[in-house]
Amino acid sequence: MNSDIFKNKYKNLSNLQNEEASKKPSPISKCLNHIKVDWQKNKNVASLWQDWPKVAGEKLASNCTPLTFQAGVLTIGASHPQWLQAIMFNRNQLLAALRAEGHDIKDLRIKQYYPQKKQSKEGEKKIWSLHPSRCDVHGKKICPICKISSPAGEISLWKKCGLCRRKDLSI
Repeated sequence: MNSDIFKNKYKNLSNLQNEEASKKPSPISKCLNHIKVDWQKNKNVASLWQDWPKVAGEKLASNCTPLTFQAGVLTIGASHPQWLQAIMFNRNQLLAALRAEGHDIKDLRIKQYYPQKKQSKEGEKKIWSLHPSRCDVHGKKICPICKISSPAGEISLWKKCGLCRRKDLSI
């Protein structure tokens, strides 16, 4: 009888250890692989984005984007009317290529799509390097109105410092 109690306690202890082991956090690479497998299994728009350059080709992929994938209908956005026309003419080949890649697509919908261009960090750096308030770039001069040392870029642009210009604009 004591041996049965011991066996049950040992079983309960090993079950508890297994539960704790399963609660430990997974490495991020394992989580990312799990997401990738889910994308491929579900065949949603994210997996289409991943396969898009290979299926559509470099030129088409850089000018057309899969937007939505619902109920077997893939909506593709074209950045210019000529690319919209290119997709229309090659619709059957594109559908066949997507199906061959394993995507369960019943139909294509094509629409004009103008993605917003994001300003790069390079553009921001260039703008800031030319900004008239940069004393380290343009140097300093004395404002002819308030007689205070001010960035030379502001004085050459407005013929006064930024503070005097602000006063003039507020009046």
